[in-house]
Amino acid sequence: MPAGGAGKRGEREGSGTMRDRRDATRRDNVIQIRAPAGTKAMLTRAANLRGQKLSAFVLDSARRQAEETILDQRIFFLDADAHEQFLDLLDAPNKPSEELRARMTRKPVWKR
Repeated sequence: MPAGGAGKRGEREGSGTMRDRRDATRRDNVIQIRAPAGTKAMLTRAANLRGQKLSAFVLDSARRQAEETILDQRIFFLDADAHEQFLDLLDAPNKPSEELRARMTRKPVWKR
């Protein structure tokens, strides 16, 4: 199998075969990275603080960052009326409630 788990030559990604579905759920696909010793030590320390193995910590962190990156790139389309309503909402946000005003003006716990 080629590096990166691309499958057999000529197979298209997402072709829907049983093998594709089985490969998508496998947990033994390998991702290799090289990192400076200091970076590895920091990652290992963080993983230990979370009670995770290094590989699980790195994979979870990378997955969350990938999701965030993908979600940041989402585009949505609106018809002209909905676009105008959207712009109106942006231009005139809700007024803060009295409760919110009180919370925002009180002294933070760490400064008391």
